[in-house]
Amino acid sequence: MAVVAEAAEAEAMASDLYAYCLFCRTQRCEKIARMLEVKGMVRAFSPRILQRQRVKGENIRKYTDFLPGYVFAFSAKQLLDYSIFFGIDGVIRKVGQADEKYELQGSDREFALELLEKDGIVGGMRMVKIGEEVTLDDPLFAGNRGRVNRIDYRKERARVDFIFRGNECHTWVALEGVKKPGPEEPEKE
Repeated sequence: MAVVAEAAEAEAMASDLYAYCLFCRTQRCEKIARMLEVKGMVRAFSPRILQRQRVKGENIRKYTDFLPGYVFAFSAKQLLDYSIFFGIDGVIRKVGQADEKYELQGSDREFALELLEKDGIVGGMRMVKIGEEVTLDDPLFAGNRGRVNRIDYRKERARVDFIFRGNECHTWVALEGVKKPGPEEPEKE
């Protein structure tokens, strides 16, 4: 019973947080996230995804950037002064609208909160449908669609392009339960 109460309290706390997103130099995202937490943000992270990579003839699982260059930050209080973002090497700009105080709104906020619930880690995803348009089979992407740009069957992954905050982004996702097209079904690239 205590575990259920703790889970409900954590969920309520997360929904009370203000969500922000920064666009940063890709190589600095993890350090920027740590700096934001030191400066007082409740939680900050650069989302990671579990991917398969081929090393010395074997497929291994490894975490890589999910949205390269993006750092999500969460605050218990609404930021009225953005100085917390200043002076951190690698921060390029705040994502969002000035009239919304750079807070993530609507589906972007829901996306950020779902990432927070998963502690910024996204597991491998199964493609529901192969072709130009795909739906990613993960609650995080509920209702979102992307476009398969490339498929690498040897490494068991696909590059999927999708839109985030009006910007086209891409990520490599692990293929689970997807077979290479046979001779009667040509591979689309």
